[in-house]
Amino acid sequence: MNRTFRTSRSALAAAACAALWAGAGAPAAQAKSVADDIAEYRAMLADGNPSELFEAKGEALWKQPRGPKNATLEACDLGLGPGVVKGAFVELPRWFADTGRVQDLESRLLSCMQSLQGFDAAAIAKTPFGRGEQAHLESLVAWIASQSTGMKLNLPQARPEERRMYALGRKAFFYRAGPMDFSCASCHGSEGKRVRLQDLPDLTRNPGDGIGFAAWPAYRVSSGELWGMQRRLNDCFRQQRFPYPGYASEVTIALGVYLGVNAKGAVSTAPSIRR
Repeated sequence: MNRTFRTSRSALAAAACAALWAGAGAPAAQAKSVADDIAEYRAMLADGNPSELFEAKGEALWKQPRGPKNATLEACDLGLGPGVVKGAFVELPRWFADTGRVQDLESRLLSCMQSLQGFDAAAIAKTPFGRGEQAHLESLVAWIASQSTGMKLNLPQARPEERRMYALGRKAFFYRAGPMDFSCASCHGSEGKRVRLQDLPDLTRNPGDGIGFAAWPAYRVSSGELWGMQRRLNDCFRQQRFPYPGYASEVTIALGVYLGVNAKGAVSTAPSIRR
């Protein structure tokens, strides 16, 4: 009986070892399969991206007289001259002489809505995402981004203010704090990371891969809403258990500068579609 038991146990151990050796390459093959499946899923979703509805609304808002001054946004300078939209998105954030600030798309739109249309920019910044003029802002962002789809990111760094914001953004990206001791780099500082089958792109590298900074704004399938970069960064702070940053605050714009400069040369796919 003892001999039989020892023999059976040896046979089982040998079989287990053989199974382990046979499956040694399985994780890599499985990971590749999962990545391929996710890519196919995204491709299917993109064929009918609901962001097109937000783009149409954004274009109408750009041309519609609104606000206390009953004016359009067609004279808004996004960096390439008043009213020039095509190509502007891939060069933002950048420095603007009239405000004396480095601004991203959303903060620049706030300035134009206030100066041209008479809206209260501070009041809009305090409005919750997806409500009132905040919802209009995200539609405007979707349309403006769509006018640069397929173009390469090329954020300017010629001015000292732009370089200062890049340095501030880098510091914010690697800053660890909060109850989880997280930073942006915890998820996006190296290759090969994933959460809930969602690839986490390395946002420190150049030129980027088009699924990070170059993909936003994006339509979020999970929420059924169009998210601009300000909302995306806000959610990152939430996941780090940090206090929410102010809308269009310096730290969010600085992070946009850091991510955008790192992604120089990546092709803009915004507005994309995300989980």
